[in-house]
Amino acid sequence: MAEKGKTRGLRIAMIGTRGIPSSYSGFETFVEELSTRLVGRGHKVTVYCRSYHIKQKDKWYRGVELLRLPTIQRKHLDTIVHTFLSIVHLSLRKYDIVYICNVGNAVLSGIPRVFGKKVILNVDGTDWRRTKWGRFAKKLVKSSAYFAALFPNVVIADSMFIKNYYLQKFKKDLVFIPYGANIVQSEDANVLEDYGLEKRKYVLFVGRLVPENRAHDLIEAFERLQINTDMKLVIVGDAPYSDEYIRSLKSTRNRSIVFTGYVFGEGYKELSCNAYVFVVPTEAEGTHPVLLEAMASRNCVLVNNTPSNLEVIGDAGIPFDGAQGSEDLRKQLERLMQNPGLVETYREKAVKRVRDHYNWDRITDQYEKLFLELLSREGPKKG
Repeated sequence: MAEKGKTRGLRIAMIGTRGIPSSYSGFETFVEELSTRLVGRGHKVTVYCRSYHIKQKDKWYRGVELLRLPTIQRKHLDTIVHTFLSIVHLSLRKYDIVYICNVGNAVLSGIPRVFGKKVILNVDGTDWRRTKWGRFAKKLVKSSAYFAALFPNVVIADSMFIKNYYLQKFKKDLVFIPYGANIVQSEDANVLEDYGLEKRKYVLFVGRLVPENRAHDLIEAFERLQINTDMKLVIVGDAPYSDEYIRSLKSTRNRSIVFTGYVFGEGYKELSCNAYVFVVPTEAEGTHPVLLEAMASRNCVLVNNTPSNLEVIGDAGIPFDGAQGSEDLRKQLERLMQNPGLVETYREKAVKRVRDHYNWDRITDQYEKLFLELLSREGPKKG
């Protein structure tokens, strides 16, 4: 168990996610990477966690205070209820900065300001476009974008596409700070053996199994390959509230398609570092941490040609036309399977791009500077 640091610095609360250690999605990974680095620089950081999700009893994780609160485990209530309870709790504590994740929480972002806190909101992508929401929920989440333009002191965009979207739609100038990734490598093969895999003999997908991430397009493209191959397709991930969709994915009879469920830690690193090609078919906008992590694991990445994905890969990945469903994805997979030299070239390009543009320490520098500038505008308030 980590010990509480003795150094003095900013007091920061991070809310709106399931908590850390990360075991769900990109926001959790981001919060873990940023919070632990801020603690290493002498700041005091509290991450509010959902009690049903973070079951470890330790109060501290790598120097970060973990504060567990309950919620209502329903698709439409889980996040907003936990965020509300977190805000009620933190309003009675002394924090300089409240960092809120998820545009759906924007409606609550004005409350901490009443208690003298500086509020930063990370809107992520255009969450209201996700197919998990019904018609009413889509309208509700979309309306949150208007609140995001009104209530927080600062709003963060993780991609220039999202920054430009808010500027055009809401006349709100967001601060662009991207996600980061750690360069990793793994020579292990323990997890590969568990799933009957060989190094560089599988195509990899990692993500929540929800329709907008379009794992179904990848499965269809793989099943329709028109070349002979001994490659397998590995689908890593799961999702709450998506049972019917997941059953449809797993209805395939292709024995070369392997579903692993969630895999984290060393197992995830091993799978990522040994893939032949990493595919990101998602249509959701915003920077996807899983894409950055794949590039940092020295993968050749094949991505849906959304503006956000193209922004991340630059010239270090290969796009396909997601508007064609699975057809162009199939063609690009065949091309890469027949050109291992091209795959190797893009592996090296991917690592270089992450090293040059998505370094976590430099991103932490940007956040630390932003926090200090925000507090210096009027000076920190007690509360």
